[in-house]
Amino acid sequence: MKRLLVVDDVPLFRAGLTAALTGAGYDVVGEAGDGEAAVALAEFEQPDIVLLDILMPGASGIEVLGKIRAISPKSHVVLLTGSESQEDLIAAIRGGARGYILKDVPFEDLVVVIDQIVAGGAAVSPGMAGQLFDITRELLLHHDLVSARKPTLTAREIEVLGLVADGRTSRQIGDLLFISENTVKNHVRNILDKLGLHSRNEAVLYAIRENMIRLP
Repeated sequence: MKRLLVVDDVPLFRAGLTAALTGAGYDVVGEAGDGEAAVALAEFEQPDIVLLDILMPGASGIEVLGKIRAISPKSHVVLLTGSESQEDLIAAIRGGARGYILKDVPFEDLVVVIDQIVAGGAAVSPGMAGQLFDITRELLLHHDLVSARKPTLTAREIEVLGLVADGRTSRQIGDLLFISENTVKNHVRNILDKLGLHSRNEAVLYAIRENMIRLP
């Protein structure tokens, strides 16, 4: 039997939800009407699921989410809320919530969500799915823009940078590549200009971090 904690500042809603969950076969180990009581109960009971409202007196559900995740890391927190704010959705996901469900959800659908989350899944209300899609699209577009702005080095510049990482001097690199020492220095200067860096060591560290080269 899965153990649940219900957190909501409206006593009638809290009592009705607790009764419905108990009737559906869940073990509701506690109820809380504010963040402080919710954190204390979560720490003591270590429930499988915490159904948590966002808009409460005192600490918001988002703040409580972080505290519960810290003191009861095995508890899966589901925001059960009336807030359709994209900011709240992002904050909930960032805080480690496993679900974001609007309060107008039919009870039978909430039961499905709880079972999905206990099994390791996650859930978002259909009414919030569009916003989640928009958030994901914006993140992907931002990632594409950042990737497009990444400087690219030529094959020869990467080759020179690899030899720099190997501790070779400009003259040694020139001898190995059959080019002049000045040409090597020009390559190094171009590398630094492209990467916006100031030293060979910075360029080597950048190249290793970006998997352009490997340490010898």
